[in-house]
This record gives sequence, C-alpha cells and structure tokens, in this order.
Amino acid sequence: MQRGPGSAVRAVAVAVLAAGALATAAAQTPPAPAAAAAQAADPAHGKAVSYTCLGCHGIDGYKNAYPMYSVPELRGQNPQYLVIALEGYRDGDRAHITMHSQTESLSAQDMTDVAAFLAGTPLKSSGKAAGTLPQAAQLCVSCHGQDGIAVAPIYPSLAGQHADYIVRALNEYKHGGRKNAVMKQFAGNLKDEDIAEIAAYFSQLTPSLATEPRPFTRLSE
Repeated sequence: MQRGPGSAVRAVAVAVLAAGALATAAAQTPPAPAAAAAQAADPAHGKAVSYTCLGCHGIDGYKNAYPMYSVPELRGQNPQYLVIALEGYRDGDRAHITMHSQTESLSAQDMTDVAAFLAGTPLKSSGKAAGTLPQAAQLCVSCHGQDGIAVAPIYPSLAGQHADYIVRALNEYKHGGRKNAVMKQFAGNLKDEDIAEIAAYFSQLTPSLATEPRPFTRLSE
C-alpha cells in the first residue's frame, strides 16, 4: 500500500525529533557519579541493605498510598538506571518523601549493590516492534526500545511495567515532579489520552518486568 506525501513528511519529522531527543539526552544526561565511583556490584550486600525496599517493591500489586498508583516493578530493569533513579530521589530531582528518606543514607556502593539485587538479570531486547506502535509512542521507542526494553542501560525498560505507574511518571515529568529536561519537553506535549495510550502499549509487552519476591515471614501468612 502506497503512502501519501503527508505520511512521508510525518515519518521524517518523527525521525528528526527522535534523533534530536537522543542527542539532547546524551548531552544533558551526565554519567551517574555514584555508579562510576562505586566498586563492582555486590548483590548479596544489596539484598541485605534493601530489606525495607521489599516492603513496597516486593509485593505484587502494591499501591502507593497517596496518590494511589502501583509501585514500579524492578526485576529485569537496568541496574545503572536504578542507580540514577535512586540518586534522583536522594537529591530531590524526584519528588517522593518516602523514597528520599530511604535513599539519603545510602552510599554510592549501597545504591550500586541494591540496584544489582533488585534488577537481577536485565531484560534482553529482541529489537523488534511488538504489535502496532501507537502514534503517541513513536518517540518513546528511541530510548525505551521497540519492544519496551531500553536501548541503553541509562534508560528504563518499560515492558510489562504497571500502566498506572507509567501514567504517574509521565505526569510527574510533565508537571515538574521529576526534573529531566528531555522528558519534560516530551511529556509537556502529551495530552491525557496520549499518556494513557503510551502506558497501555508498554504495559502489555513481553518479556516483562516483574516484582522481586519478598522473603517469607510470619507476618506474610
């Protein structure tokens, strides 16, 4: 089926915007200082340090109390991205009181170890699109991958992530709850229906992120 000139123009525009987003991200995303300074990751130490993390991230379907949304699944995520996220909560670039209090006492090595434990084995990309990519998500895949698995470890994979968490994250970028110049510019142009469409698309992709099982305790009976 032939495409009209309008489709060709839109395709070129998307390609140009995607290239610009990647270039801007590369220019504005500094290397994670904690990750760079830390020694090799020790998942066993990370497991010991992260016992409080599993109180939320170790329960399937656990919800943030207010506002109400699912806490993110971390199993299969990129450890380097998790370190960047932890640093963001510690430094106030991400607004979340509980996460700030959890991270402010962590050393660079602690963050690296916790990230390694919670991520486990990162998802592997097939490099192929899954189903029909929504128009609103065409720029997303430049960083987050055709199959929702990130193209570089500094970006989060989104495959199988809770849809309501993706909605929350995009709205935080849009309204300033998370400080990232590239994501703010992108999310600022999205309508509510665009955000819902993006979240619905990535949340159903497989292989998917998962919840790290919380160790059995008597309280969990």
